[in-house]
Amino acid sequence: MKRYLTSIFLLITAIIIFVGLRIDLPWTGIATWGLALITLIFAAYYTKYIPDRKKSNKRK
Repeated sequence: MKRYLTSIFLLITAIIIFVGLRIDLPWTGIATWGLALITLIFAAYYTKYIPDRKKSNKRK
């Protein structure tokens, strides 16, 4: 499940930005980009759980 979290967080980031830019309220831009930055940081963190194809093909 952890290997899919990067894709999920990238999708959540896109949704947050899309919805946040449609809403026209004070401080919406700061809140939207702040949440987007946080989800991008989580997406970058979970890239370490994506399996490496080079390592999985090697057998010792």
